[in-house]
Order: sequence, then C-alpha cells, then structure tokens
Amino acid sequence: QVELVESGGGSVQAGRSLRLSCVVSRLIIDYYCMGWVRQAPGKEREGVASIYYVGGRVTLSYADSVKGRFTISQDNAKRTQDLQMNSRNPEDTATYYCVFDSSCPTGATLEPGQYRDWGQGHQVTVSS
Repeated sequence: QVELVESGGGSVQAGRSLRLSCVVSRLIIDYYCMGWVRQAPGKEREGVASIYYVGGRVTLSYADSVKGRFTISQDNAKRTQDLQMNSRNPEDTATYYCVFDSSCPTGATLEPGQYRDWGQGHQVTVSS
C-alpha cells in the first residue's frame, strides 16, 4: 500500500484555472495506474482522469465531462501526478481524490472501484 499526499484545491470563480498535485510515497516505475476521482455532494464518485503506465508507454483517459478542459500528467522521478483544471464551472465543485493502484487489473480505467489506494481528498469549489 502507498501513501498519497495531495495539495492544491480551494475556491475559485468559474473560468479560472486550478491545479491539484499528488505525491506517491512509493512508485515502481515499470507498471502502475493512477488518476483523480471526484465526488460532489449527493452524487456518486466519478473518475475524471487516469494514467496507465506500462514500461514507458502512457495511456491517458478522461471523463467526457472534463475532456478538453482538464489535463493529467505525471513525473516518475518526482513520484507525482498533477491535474490541471481549466475553464472550470460550478459543476466541477467536488472533493477530489488522488488514486493509485500497482496492479491495474483492467488497465486504463476511470472506474473508482478499481483503485486500491486513495488520498485524503481536497475540496474544490467553483463559484459562478
């Protein structure tokens, strides 16, 4: 099991950008999957972006709700992943969780239940 430490988040007005970062305590850089899951009040968890890394090859996935606005990236040397959120709207208000799994049984996935390790969550609020 790994520890995930998130930073960033906060409150911004619609249209403004925000960046979330996550540090992974241990990272075997040959094979892993990680991403971001969000949960808004009264709604189910939603995977918004993911990275599937296999031997140097990276596959990125995005939920339709954020495609074209959010960008996920990773830095193996720093053991970090970031989520750059642009053109944000009030519907993006949620608690955002950094997620990680070293087994990736289904490969690239946005399914929250496929991730074993979760960060503590950071609140992101977008006002209109």
